Amino acid sequence: MPKSEACCLQKKKKMGDSKLATTSNHATEETNREEQKSQDCNKMEFSEDEELLIARMFNLVGERWALIAGRIPGRTAEEIEKYWTVRHKSS
Repeated sequence: MPKSEACCLQKKKKMGDSKLATTSNHATEETNREEQKSQDCNKMEFSEDEELLIARMFNLVGERWALIAGRIPGRTAEEIEKYWTVRHKSS
C-alpha cells in the first residue's frame, strides 16, 4: 500500500474515532440534562398546603409570582412560576 493511502486510512480512522468521541460526549450531555430535569422535578415537590395557597393566591392576584412567593417561606418566584406552568399547562 502506498504511503499516501496509509496516511489517508489513518486520518479516516482518527476521524471515525473523533466522531465516536463526539457521539459519546452527546450521550453524556443528554444524560446530564435528564439528571438535571429529574433534580428540578424533585425540587418542585410542594406540600398540599403550599399547593392550595398557590392556587388561591393565583386566583386572587394572577401571575404575580413574587407576591405569591412572599407568602410561602423558602420559595422563590421562579420556583412557583415553574410549578404553576408545569402543573397547569394546556395540552
